[in-house]
Amino acid sequence: MLNGKKIVVTGCASGIGKEVARLIKEAGGYVLGVDLSVTDDYVDELYRADLSDPESIRDLIHVLPRGIDGLANVAGLPPTKPAAKVLAVNYVGLKALTVGLVPKMEDGASIVNVASLAGIGWPNMVSSILESESLAFEDIEQFVKTHDAGDAGGRSYFFSKEALIAWTLKNRWTWRDRGIRMNCVSPGPVVTPILQDFLETLGERAAQDAKIMDRPGTPEDIAPVVVFLLSDGSAWIRGTNIPVDGGMSSHIACESTGLSV
Repeated sequence: MLNGKKIVVTGCASGIGKEVARLIKEAGGYVLGVDLSVTDDYVDELYRADLSDPESIRDLIHVLPRGIDGLANVAGLPPTKPAAKVLAVNYVGLKALTVGLVPKMEDGASIVNVASLAGIGWPNMVSSILESESLAFEDIEQFVKTHDAGDAGGRSYFFSKEALIAWTLKNRWTWRDRGIRMNCVSPGPVVTPILQDFLETLGERAAQDAKIMDRPGTPEDIAPVVVFLLSDGSAWIRGTNIPVDGGMSSHIACESTGLSV
């Protein structure tokens, strides 16, 4: 399915990113892994980079090879981290890396962003999202203060995923002349090393969600959808957000529209 394709996977050392890398290798692909941590698992070439640091991102873009067939933006920080850092990695850094790598991509390449169920409210945040579109790294701290995210990254995390979904949809045809497409996947709660961080931040909301869901997801639930979007079989899927959340987004939609039984 990915025979010979070169795929960049950020956050490749653990969780969803590690499982995405494993499935790419299983499908015959070549993994260019990006992470702060060192790993040999399912990675053909490892590049260490800090996606909150613009200089590190510039260096990464410079050293990555040409001929990239896909980019899986999986790396992200949980809501327990400082708000500005969360927004830098999950949104501003992700965008900088993606746009910077487009010239190194093959025609027909696929970009897949891992967003979150936490971003489901993006239509209510359009004005703030538009303000953030040209947000530079040096302006993140002020943006966080202006938008009342506080010291904890909870609201910043939600906003980073809202903005990421909106950015994906908005760029549905940006590189269509080269056949380059971008989509995103929105997992619900997933059993990864940072799950406890989410539970600590979300508190009562997490407890309520847990009562509704049959179980949290696993990387094995999410990664196959990411890999499908990286494959040629998804060539006509563009600017789409695919929920992979055990039905939670459908539940929220039904509850909010009165469709729930």
